[in-house]
Amino acid sequence: MIITRDIEYIGVNDHSVDLFEGMYKVPQGVSYNSYVILDEKIAVMDTVDKECGKVWLEKLREYLKERTPDYLIIQHMEPDHSANILQFTQEYPQTTLVASTKAFEMMRNYFGTEFEDRRMIVADGDRLSLGHHKLVFIGAPMVHWPEVMLTYDATDKVLFSADAFGRFGALDVSLEWVEEARRYYFGIVGKYGLFVQKLLHKVSELEVHRICPLHGPVLSENIGHYVELYDKWSRYEPEEEGILIAYTSVYGNTRNAVLLLEEMLKERGCKVEIRDLARCDMSEAVAQAFRYSKLVLATTTYNAGIFPFMREFISWLTERYFCNRTIGFIENGGWAIIAAKVMGEMLEKSKGLTFLETIVRIISSVKEENMRQLQMLADELCNNKAE
Repeated sequence: MIITRDIEYIGVNDHSVDLFEGMYKVPQGVSYNSYVILDEKIAVMDTVDKECGKVWLEKLREYLKERTPDYLIIQHMEPDHSANILQFTQEYPQTTLVASTKAFEMMRNYFGTEFEDRRMIVADGDRLSLGHHKLVFIGAPMVHWPEVMLTYDATDKVLFSADAFGRFGALDVSLEWVEEARRYYFGIVGKYGLFVQKLLHKVSELEVHRICPLHGPVLSENIGHYVELYDKWSRYEPEEEGILIAYTSVYGNTRNAVLLLEEMLKERGCKVEIRDLARCDMSEAVAQAFRYSKLVLATTTYNAGIFPFMREFISWLTERYFCNRTIGFIENGGWAIIAAKVMGEMLEKSKGLTFLETIVRIISSVKEENMRQLQMLADELCNNKAE
């Protein structure tokens, strides 16, 4: 895949992985991206996952033909990008490794060496000339590991963005960027919004024609749109006005209340989605919670607490600094109902949350009083805008 006249894509698609990072479902696979800049001197941008190393090295040999790379630029040390560094150095023993100080420290942990005899340590603002192409290194610590740096090709206006602007899904599958990029961002990068904001400030000073991430497609059109989404996501601002109802239900009674509320909200012209936390992809539910301005949590009292899937969901949210949203509660139970209290306590340290006055309290099954409460909750959700 040709990126520009001198830049070639040599990444690989992985359809064998079922859980990315051991937890994120990837039914459409994932890509591990690597690039080559062909100039007077040749730079290879990152390696790929261990399982795909043989295919990657074959693609690299085929593209280079008789030439050998001068530099391997290592932007991120997570093993899905760095696993083949040692194999690369054995194949190309004269190549210089280019990375941050922290990245070389991590190499010792992974490979038992910091490659002192063949390394070039770079930091934010450092430059490297390949001949025609002039590279500028951009420090991006904690986006989303401490050693991360990005690389800007000032000649072709290409930003090699490490894990920023990445997306789940292999490149041989047709997918909308935003859905899988949102799930990827809030699952993996979302905790580090402050550091993403610092990176975006640096990127705003660059003229960028293409973004080459380590996962997902090369972005070459509407760059401003992708940057705007990253800005919203990293500020923890709602992407759009709407309501997510996330629920768990044991015998169907809480689910019945959720479906009734969904119907009432639609009658009022509000955009609404629902997720059954026991059955949906948890990372997708989390992404939708960050997408919308309002969230309704509906669950049962369970073992003097709340149903486990709801507890897990709220933990995912708070770990990623969920904030600046409007929250409503539906609780259920046969006795000693405390679900709303527990959910509120789990969210009490989250900033900028507005809790609606109406709490729907179901004792076992939906009754006439609950119908009135659901109507009141629907009115509050559709009339109150997120701050």
